[in-house]
Amino acid sequence: MIPFSVLDLSPIIQGGSATLALGNTLDLAQHAERWGYRRFWLAEHHNMPGIASAATSVVIAHVAAGTRTMRVGAGGIMLPNHAPLVIAEQFGTLAALHPGRIDLGLGRAPGTDPGTARALRRNLTGDVDSFPQDVAELCAYFRPSRPGQLVHAVPGEGLDVPVWILGSSLFGAGLAAALGLPFAFASHFAPGQMTEAVALYRREFRPSGPADRPHVMLGFNVFAADTDEEARFHFTSVMQAFVNLRRGQPGPLPPPIADFEAQLSPMERAMVHQALSCSAVGSRDTVRRELLAFAARTGADELMLTSLTFDHAARLRSYEIAAQIHEEGARADRSAAAAAP
Repeated sequence: MIPFSVLDLSPIIQGGSATLALGNTLDLAQHAERWGYRRFWLAEHHNMPGIASAATSVVIAHVAAGTRTMRVGAGGIMLPNHAPLVIAEQFGTLAALHPGRIDLGLGRAPGTDPGTARALRRNLTGDVDSFPQDVAELCAYFRPSRPGQLVHAVPGEGLDVPVWILGSSLFGAGLAAALGLPFAFASHFAPGQMTEAVALYRREFRPSGPADRPHVMLGFNVFAADTDEEARFHFTSVMQAFVNLRRGQPGPLPPPIADFEAQLSPMERAMVHQALSCSAVGSRDTVRRELLAFAARTGADELMLTSLTFDHAARLRSYEIAAQIHEEGARADRSAAAAAP
């Protein structure tokens, strides 16, 4: 049974607040740690009324301070928005505060709209195109000091901060392979090139970085509940969020509504089904079947589960069911290993 991890967008719900969202994020992380999840990642998004994790490093510090053993990290930091030295210092500080527990996933998208990206960077020229060079510079800041080195990340230098490349296309897969870094694919909302990207990464991986073999983590939506009907009901919140975003009307996460799909045009329905095709929605048996089938079909080394659910108690229940499925599978694996001659 491959490891399960959590991606949390710290959702701000309709009628809620960022304070509530960040409190729920920490509560989810503490439950996830008890349930045996390997990592808890947060993502950088800006100018999004429904996401409270824009200051991602700060939220990671909040979660890491409130947990004890689980790895906590970014999934990811949008590096074109930042100077590599600043990120090295931020994550070096996190690693100094929480040794052996911090991950740094890097993406090259702005994580926002063009106007906000300009406000973040001031100048868009060449920032995205320099992403491979910026990744290399950032990784260099974490290595031990070299003779004649003029700029040092303090804290950061010589610390163990695993760097991941995130992507939703072949570009990220190729870069992760060339640098010998682990790769996380955003199949939970952009699954179109998943199969090709994973194949390219594994085929071209060069163990020149800290990883001696390829490691693929795939995003996957899980909406688990006591019945299929309840799970499908909660799933309508994220469906609404996607449609609103495509309509240019992002907002707080809406509450679930019955028969939401009936309100969509055929084009919108097709868009939602394609974007969220890497999902398991249903009761324990339904989710178990779809989770295991996805893992077997893709050969993933790890799954990053996300559940953008309006009701916090329902979100906790979804992750609890997924954790129980994982433990059942791990227990079966241990029994099979013990019975082997």
